[in-house]
Amino acid sequence: MDLVNRFLRYVRIDTQSAEEAGVTPSTPGQMEFVKALRTELEAMGLEEITLDDHGYLFATLPANTTRTVPTIGFIAHVDTSPDITGKDVNPRIVENYNGTDITLSAEDHIILSTADSPELLKYVGDDLIVTDGHTLLGADDKAGIAEIISAIAYLQAHPEIEHGKIRIGFNPDEEIGLGAHKFDVKLFGCNWAYTMDGGEVGELEYENFNAAAARITIKGRNVHPGYAKGKMINSMRIASEFIQMLPQRENPESTDGYEGFYHIVGLKGEVEQTTVSLIIRDHSRDIFNKRKELLQNCIMTLNSKYGANTATVDITDQYANMREVIEPMMYVIDIACEAMREAGVTPKIKPIRGGTDGAQLSFKGLPCPNIFAGGVNFHSRYEFVSIQSMQKAMMTIVKIAELVAKS
Repeated sequence: MDLVNRFLRYVRIDTQSAEEAGVTPSTPGQMEFVKALRTELEAMGLEEITLDDHGYLFATLPANTTRTVPTIGFIAHVDTSPDITGKDVNPRIVENYNGTDITLSAEDHIILSTADSPELLKYVGDDLIVTDGHTLLGADDKAGIAEIISAIAYLQAHPEIEHGKIRIGFNPDEEIGLGAHKFDVKLFGCNWAYTMDGGEVGELEYENFNAAAARITIKGRNVHPGYAKGKMINSMRIASEFIQMLPQRENPESTDGYEGFYHIVGLKGEVEQTTVSLIIRDHSRDIFNKRKELLQNCIMTLNSKYGANTATVDITDQYANMREVIEPMMYVIDIACEAMREAGVTPKIKPIRGGTDGAQLSFKGLPCPNIFAGGVNFHSRYEFVSIQSMQKAMMTIVKIAELVAKS
């Protein structure tokens, strides 16, 4: 039960990240957590332990074989989502789940129901860790941290399992998109790594969205509404016109799988100026670039209709599809798939409809696909994780280490 005890201990530390902080880590709780983890790793006897001022914690399990084996890594993030509080998390275990609704808080009538979360029915017979309905759980990604450390402890306890040098890394601020920004890939020193940050059992991801953020600024002209004919230009109406120019079925609520989208995330305006914030996502780089071109064309159309410089757009690329980096070395995926099968898991290769630290790390020179950590309903009070799923994730790590040493 070391795995479970670790996880229950970890989730009680408040490590929510904060988007507007402007420092790394963005919250003091994250540094508190990595310092506690450093103490734990020191007690385990790991080597090459480093913790920098930004909250990046690295450590090494030395090889126990004399053969030449690639150095691999396992990575997880210490922060939890700002979407819902992670303070005073009060987890409990539902043993041998029977397939019915789970009351999280009787007092406040908060129910984890099979109607709203049909995924629950996949876990009948498992032992589930749930919240008390008032916080998130933190399986994203403290389940990954617990699995990595428990796998290292398992390898230490089973020296008969040959493995090469293994590096582990825990980083802050993944949930606000900054987890890989100050990650020292050279210091980490791996041939490749895996983030343990996926969802349900079997998930293996090496494709993610190409991503950009766009900010459209629309200038208007305000005059007294009683005398506005032919004079007023209402920037909010033009903003509405711009939104209608976007493909109406290419939004998050209408797309799935490999389908990309435009997503309006912010709208702020008055007659004289309105700003529209949106994100652009697509797995295909060609289609992604065409999406950005469409925005430029929309702006040109508005300016030709309402006058030059009425509308401007600022587009910032955020991250790219790591498939470009992973495909030339698909053995990294093959090893993970075989490890899952040996751990009793059926691999489910799927694209990430989002981003991951692994995507940014891949383009920084550390190929880094993503493996399941077992959690469900991330970023919500209905988050839960199966203990059996966590055990399978832990054993997948062990099996990867074993397979790499044999290859």
